[in-house]
Amino acid sequence: MIKGLQKVTLIDYPGKIACTIFISGCNFRCGYCYNSDLVFNSKNIPNIPEKEIIEFLKSRINLLEGVCITGGEPTLYKNLVPLLKKIKKLGYCVKLDTNGSNPEAIQDLLNKKLLDYIAMDVKSSLDSYPKITNSKINKVKLRKSIELIKNSGIDYEFRTTVVPDIINKNEVASICSEIRGAKKYFLQQFMANEKTIDKKYNSMRPLKKESLELFREIALDQVENTKIRA
Repeated sequence: MIKGLQKVTLIDYPGKIACTIFISGCNFRCGYCYNSDLVFNSKNIPNIPEKEIIEFLKSRINLLEGVCITGGEPTLYKNLVPLLKKIKKLGYCVKLDTNGSNPEAIQDLLNKKLLDYIAMDVKSSLDSYPKITNSKINKVKLRKSIELIKNSGIDYEFRTTVVPDIINKNEVASICSEIRGAKKYFLQQFMANEKTIDKKYNSMRPLKKESLELFREIALDQVENTKIRA
């Protein structure tokens, strides 16, 4: 269900003035996730009717350029295709944030030409996923999503949040072996948040910039366009 709407963002959709729609529900349980309400307490968050979203977007034509769809994991939303069709009909570009666990949905959205940008979180080496996501992992599906995105013909990025107790030199090297040759890869600085699923991340200090620079140097061997996103 649609649970949130950020009416304007200058950072969520690279190069575009956009809004962000938040979809509830996720099949991962990452401890450092700060959207825990969307994962565990979505029933306590009022639904936003789709009609209200569409009316808002109609009122912002020529003011906004894009719509970001995030979550949670938005590919689990059963009405995603009809929603995106309505958004595209209004002339907006659509960016999807995904954890990559549902390549069938990604393929369907690409086939229907409903996406203009995809951002996939690659959380760690695939071997470390179970302990990070606290979920059952299908490596084949994650790899399929990576390849679908790389060969999609639309703009995309892969990104990793540099969680201090998870990401290290070996993890970065392993991640980059999976996304080798990608168009864009971002190392995102971790920020402590009081709403994280695992409370140990409430006050954990992020790694110093020097560590991120070292990780970037490692990543550059396999992904030429690697940048740090603070």
